[in-house]
Amino acid sequence: MKEAAFVKQNAEKWKHFEAVIKSRRPGHADELANDYISVTDDLAYAATFYPDSKTTTYLNQLSRSFHAGIYRNKKERASRFIGFFTREIPQAIFESHRQLLYSLLFFMIAVAIGLVSSAYDHNFPRIIMGDEYVNMSLKNIHHGDPMAVYKKMEPGSMFLGIALNNIYVSFLAFIYGIFLSVGTVYFIFTNGVMVGAFVSMFAQKGLTQVALLSIFLHGALELSAIVIAGGAGITMGNSILFPGTYTRAESLAMAAKRAIKITVGLVPVFITAAFFESFVTRHYQEMPTGLSLAVIILSFTFITWYYIILPLQLKAKYGWKK
Repeated sequence: MKEAAFVKQNAEKWKHFEAVIKSRRPGHADELANDYISVTDDLAYAATFYPDSKTTTYLNQLSRSFHAGIYRNKKERASRFIGFFTREIPQAIFESHRQLLYSLLFFMIAVAIGLVSSAYDHNFPRIIMGDEYVNMSLKNIHHGDPMAVYKKMEPGSMFLGIALNNIYVSFLAFIYGIFLSVGTVYFIFTNGVMVGAFVSMFAQKGLTQVALLSIFLHGALELSAIVIAGGAGITMGNSILFPGTYTRAESLAMAAKRAIKITVGLVPVFITAAFFESFVTRHYQEMPTGLSLAVIILSFTFITWYYIILPLQLKAKYGWKK
């Protein structure tokens, strides 16, 4: 069947479904279930024969709206909360995989710039991190405790402050995306340069291993989360720059919903990173190298599984499309 004939044959039915959804009438459970099945059947047919058409996109949105309408009046349960983290966030991540990759590339390039610039100009870390921080670090190195900065505060207060700051920073990275992604890219870039300059400063003192192990005890989660928050921001900005077949307002609204899910999903990651930084990193000197590596590897393993592997597995299961 040609697409035009398919649309003509079902247009009235779809308009009826839109009216049902907009009216927010609860309706009879069996009737709603039958209507929802009808929509998903039409979606499956369109996805098979017109995979890249506006009809398929429309039916996909109608199906989602219909599903939401069915469950709108149900009480929120623990399963809804679990589903948010086990399906909704992974789907948002899958739909923004390209933007997350861009964010990672910008960050890695910035780290490389920080490393190389500091290697050729020993004053570069002072430009990036300030004289006060560099002088404090050099003093700590002289006294045999290079990462004493992580011991300056009481662990509980440090945890609360870092957790709130990290969450605030992640939302900044996301919000800056509204400036056509430029704000987010700048934010990612400055953080990457700072990390590169920090590592290079310690490497010049023969403390590369100490710097990497202590930083990544908490940084494996923290820095990964910053990159992911940057991906959420780029998702916002790109929706304005490249709206596709939608108006810019429609494109931004859909991207913002997806980006918010990604950013909210980072809150537990930032809290865990803050816990490590406050209670674990301060013991970097006493911790066996193997234990430090185990924490870092487990952290990166989680990030890889949840933000790469799981979305691809669920995509294969549910047939998600970008």
